[in-house]
Amino acid sequence: MATLKPSFTVSPPNSNPIRFGSFPPQCFLRVPKPRRLILPRFRKTTGGGGGLIRCELPYFHLSATATTVSGVSTVNLVDQVQIPKGEMWSVHKFGGTCVGNSQRIRNVAEVIINDNSERKLVVVSAMSKVTDMMYDLIRKAQSRDDSYLSALEAVLEKHRLTARDLLDGDDLASFLSHLHNDISNLKAMLRAIYIAGHASESFSDFVAGHGELWSAQMLSYVVRKTGLECKWMDTRDVLIVNPTSSNQVDPDFGESEKRLDKWFSLNPSKIIIATGFIASTPQNIPTTLKRDGSDFSAAIMGALLRARQVTIWTDVDGVYSADPRKVNEAVILQTLSYQEAWEMSYFGANVLHPRTIIPVMRYNIPIVIRNIFNLSAPGTIICQPPEDDYDLKLTTPVKGFATIDNLALINVEGTGMAGVPGTASDIFGCVKDVGANVIMISQASSEHSVCFAVPEKEVNAVSEALRSRFSEALQAGRLSQIEVIPNCSILAAVGQKMASTPGVSCTLFSALAKANINVRAISQGCSEYNVTVVIKREDSVKALRAVHSRFFLSRTTLAMGIVGPGLIGATLLDQLRDQAAVLKQEFNIDLRVLGITGSKKMLLSDIGIDLSRWRELLNEKGTEADLDKFTQQVHGNHFIPNSVVVDCTADSAIASRYYDWLRKGIHVITPNKKANSGPLDQYLKLRDLQRKSYTHYFYEATVGAGLPIISTLRGLLETGDKILRIEGICSGTLSYLFNNFVGDRSFSEVVTEAKNAGFTEPDPRDDLSGTDVARKVIILARESGLKLDLADLPIRSLVPEPLKGCTSVEEFMEKLPQYDGDLAKERLDAENSGEVLRYVGVVDAVNQKGTVELRRYKKEHPFAQLAGSDNIIAFTTTRYKDHPLIVRGPGAGAQVTAGGIFSDILRLASYLGAPS
Repeated sequence: MATLKPSFTVSPPNSNPIRFGSFPPQCFLRVPKPRRLILPRFRKTTGGGGGLIRCELPYFHLSATATTVSGVSTVNLVDQVQIPKGEMWSVHKFGGTCVGNSQRIRNVAEVIINDNSERKLVVVSAMSKVTDMMYDLIRKAQSRDDSYLSALEAVLEKHRLTARDLLDGDDLASFLSHLHNDISNLKAMLRAIYIAGHASESFSDFVAGHGELWSAQMLSYVVRKTGLECKWMDTRDVLIVNPTSSNQVDPDFGESEKRLDKWFSLNPSKIIIATGFIASTPQNIPTTLKRDGSDFSAAIMGALLRARQVTIWTDVDGVYSADPRKVNEAVILQTLSYQEAWEMSYFGANVLHPRTIIPVMRYNIPIVIRNIFNLSAPGTIICQPPEDDYDLKLTTPVKGFATIDNLALINVEGTGMAGVPGTASDIFGCVKDVGANVIMISQASSEHSVCFAVPEKEVNAVSEALRSRFSEALQAGRLSQIEVIPNCSILAAVGQKMASTPGVSCTLFSALAKANINVRAISQGCSEYNVTVVIKREDSVKALRAVHSRFFLSRTTLAMGIVGPGLIGATLLDQLRDQAAVLKQEFNIDLRVLGITGSKKMLLSDIGIDLSRWRELLNEKGTEADLDKFTQQVHGNHFIPNSVVVDCTADSAIASRYYDWLRKGIHVITPNKKANSGPLDQYLKLRDLQRKSYTHYFYEATVGAGLPIISTLRGLLETGDKILRIEGICSGTLSYLFNNFVGDRSFSEVVTEAKNAGFTEPDPRDDLSGTDVARKVIILARESGLKLDLADLPIRSLVPEPLKGCTSVEEFMEKLPQYDGDLAKERLDAENSGEVLRYVGVVDAVNQKGTVELRRYKKEHPFAQLAGSDNIIAFTTTRYKDHPLIVRGPGAGAQVTAGGIFSDILRLASYLGAPS
């Protein structure tokens, strides 16, 4: 046997020919065991005992020795085939849900087959729940629970049944043989754990990783059944990782790349099914990639292959702008930058673990999140978008919101901290010593305090460690306190363009304030990829919905409670019913009535009352009225951030609850005049609370039904005008009475007509007494800055003194004609002077007083030109001194009053973020 030692290297395709030593004509290459590769494409370019040989097979890097045995020359490979890299590869990862049963494994195979990439590497997790089952085996064996044997049998049966449904013939026999062999080995290992009562981490990792081995093998058999070339990879042979002290691992890319080349030289294939989650240490000890290990496996393999993209297949359509279980209006994000995905993942969004992004970022490889159960959904692309393209695609500077619950804040505070080097190091050194994880840090520039958030389960240990470490400083007074604030949550707003967009923080905090949510701590990095706030845990969902609605202009949803489903309340409910669809579709406003209550019965709903049937539902399913339960129903729904109570009654007891509702963050809208015209001290207290909070209190309909009287008055004052006098006919009932009290008609006749037409209160004395007009005068006076009480107003009552004591409405109406003469005389006197009678309320701001009286006006005066039940208000101001500003229109009736309330509801929605 002669040994030849040619010096040669076979290069990639289209390279120059390579000269070997002296070879006989019959030359072939032999791969070392256990594989043999015959390469007939080597062709001699010269004859004789030596010659020039060209290699037509690409991607080889070889050094070799040639031997001659019985006239046949062989070349033994020392190195291996180098795996091709680049955009011909696509990497797919399928989670446990995707391969949860035999049909889903077939679906995965179909996705692989339909991918038209030249080469594909597919990373699979264990079948759904199998990894949990494997860890349960270890726990039972460690605790010497004999049921580990039956649990192992359940694992075997799950995979055996799946395989029998998927495979047949030699494939089934081969897989079952491997499966039974693995189960036997696991049984022996678990027995050893059972005897020892302990399992090392490497033992646990070895046992836990078998689910991926079995799912990868089954999937590879299914793909091969379609006639495609496919190999399965045990990634413990390829992925090498170094464990770290933080229960994570760092990939060794250099060694993994070498092992990948070696594996591929023995298993060349265009489709590779690889196990996720598992890997090996440099000492070839099996380990796992820890949390979200399969995603991490896919990212590492994508980086090793320099793949075109990595697709993570899951059971959602992509990455949402917020948790869709908490925010119904959350949207799928088309794109995320690596940094945005990183931030959202850190703050608990179901995107990817932050470390998953690191390997692909090195080579700018996109990650696509897709739904295996909805192939029509394009998913979310995580990449680094071009700078010049970014602004065009971005509709909001904030890409998404995420929350972390079950946290506690620790506040270390003291004047002795300022300017003392090493204080922060000592604080966080204590945190490190107890092994706690700091989620967020906030420090005032004065260095007077440092606060940070930790998981609630770790707060006691951290607090004790800090008090021990700083006991001397606490006793000396250099530190004033180490305070623990429990029951907290973190809300994070994430977006790459937040850094270059003014006003993001302002909008965020405004949305929280309008939802009556208090912020305990704030943190924002200089990169401005996220703004983080700490809030009460009970406000977490409410805050998430409030800020999401404000930035994404999703439906501004209002949880509404209607008090008083009488004439006005019922009309409002019908108007809401008729307009609901238009408001949703065109204005993104969702008005959700969660409660309707009268004085005896109430109707409550968690999702919103069907307003097309509210009368029927109130009668059939109504329960005993309870305002406390009603309030809790409207305000206690954390899935709707903003709540409003609409009081359609004239009840002073209901009005007395406004302060408590506003203090709780419940907005109030009402036509009820009792609160604003009640005792002055209560009114001032109510208005002071409303002005200091972000809770809104709207009462436009208290004066002129649907007329913009309050808003006009406020507009004048807010723009610097000064009120001199407000005078008006502000009772629709009394306007109707005196507009029709003409000719030979008696006053009692007109009152009877108005009562029969429904223009008066059930007891007309409530209108004729002038108290209603007096309350409106008080409201206007107080809005103008006057501190008047109802008792301060002289009121001309139209109820004859003898009839005030009538025991019934019928008795009053029967006796009223007896007193027509006095008013008839006044009317006649006025007519003789070319004037008319009008019942008016007057606010004299100059003299700080108000009156309610029956006055005479010339027939050409605007007050004499009214018809029907119209109201008219004249504002005399420094700007409108010679020609008063007049607001005129219908001032009574259920339709216009309900319309005024409805207008206030929409104004509230606009203030809370609905598009204008």
